[in-house]
Amino acid sequence: MSGNQQIRLRYALARSGFALDIAAEIPLQGVTGVYGASGAGKTTLLRCIAGLEQADEGELVVDGQRWQGPGYSLPANQREIAYVFQEPRLFSHLTVRENIEYGWRRRRRDDGVAIDAVVQLLGLGDLLQRRPAGLSGGEAQRVAIARALLRSPRFVLMDEPLASLDDARKAEILPFLERLPAELSLPVIYVSHNIDEICRLCDHLLVLDDGRLAASGALQSVLVDLNIPALAGDEASSVIAGTIAGFDAEYELTEIEFTGGRLWLPGILGTKGDALRLRIRASDVSLNRDRAVRSTILNLLEVVIEDVQDTRGPTQLVKLAVGQERLVARITRRSLEELELQPGDTVVAQIKAAAVRGPQTGEAEK
Repeated sequence: MSGNQQIRLRYALARSGFALDIAAEIPLQGVTGVYGASGAGKTTLLRCIAGLEQADEGELVVDGQRWQGPGYSLPANQREIAYVFQEPRLFSHLTVRENIEYGWRRRRRDDGVAIDAVVQLLGLGDLLQRRPAGLSGGEAQRVAIARALLRSPRFVLMDEPLASLDDARKAEILPFLERLPAELSLPVIYVSHNIDEICRLCDHLLVLDDGRLAASGALQSVLVDLNIPALAGDEASSVIAGTIAGFDAEYELTEIEFTGGRLWLPGILGTKGDALRLRIRASDVSLNRDRAVRSTILNLLEVVIEDVQDTRGPTQLVKLAVGQERLVARITRRSLEELELQPGDTVVAQIKAAAVRGPQTGEAEK
C-alpha cells in the first residue's frame, strides 16, 4: 500500500472500565469494516477519528496530511469526514430535500458530488417533499446518508447504520450501501457487530477485541485466520470471489467460476461474466477423504488442509486451500481424529450452501 493512499492512526485512551490502545493503517479506497463484540471499542475508535473523542494519545494521518499528533488536533468541524450514526438524526421540521441540502450547504470542498447524483444513487426522488415523520426507518437512514455524503468528505464513517432496523428495512438499504463506494469513489469505514453485513459490504477488515486490534488485512485473509477468537464462533465464514461462467436452464442453476474450480448455485443469478462474492459458512462445509460416488450436494472441491484450530472443544475449524482462495470448515473433533486429518492432506470439501452477493442478486442464501 502506498504511504499516502491510506489513513494511519494511533490512539490510546483510558476510561472507567475500558481502555483503547490501537494502531492501524486503513486503505483510502473501498469499504473497511471494523468488527467486534459490543464494548470492543468500535464506536470509540470512530469518535477518535472524527475528533469527537479526545484520546490521551492520538495520531491521525490522512493521505499524507497530519490531522492529529503530539500537541495538535484538527477540530472536528474542520475534518473532511462524514459521520453516519445508528439513528438518522434528521431535522423533523425540514423536508427530505431540505435535510439533504443542509449537508450540501456545509460541504468543505466544491468538487464533491451533486445533489441530483446522490438523490438518484440512494433512490430518494419520490421522497423529497416528505418530512421525517412520514419515512420508514430505512428511508430515513438513506436520507441521513445522503446528507452526510453531500458534505463532500474525504471519507465516510458509518457507525452501525443498520443496527436499529428490522430485517426488511436492512434488505431495503443494503443494496444502496453496496453501490456507494464504487459509484462515488468514497472510502467508507463501516462499524458493525454483524458478520453478515461485514462479509457483504467490506473489502478490508479490522477486528477489535477489548480495545485492542486483534487482526487487520484483506477481508478474505482475516476471515480464515483460525487464531482470532472473535471470528471463530457459530458464524465463522469465508468469502470467495467468482464470476458467472454459464447456466443450466433446464435445472435453473448458475455456474460460478473461481480460482479453485466451479460451483453450481440454484437460480439465475445474473448474466455471464458478472462478478459475484460468495460467503460460505464454515458449518456449510464438510470434508471427505474420498469423492462421494452419489450425493445430493452438487459442489465437491478438491482442497488441501492448511491448518487446524487448536482447541479441545467439540468442534474445530479447518482452514482449506482451494486455488488462490481459502475456505474454513467446521467439523467435530471426533471426525477430525477418526479421519486422521492433518495439514498437508488433500481431501474433498462438500459445499452445502453459499450466500451470494452480486450486481442483480443483492444477497440470498443458495
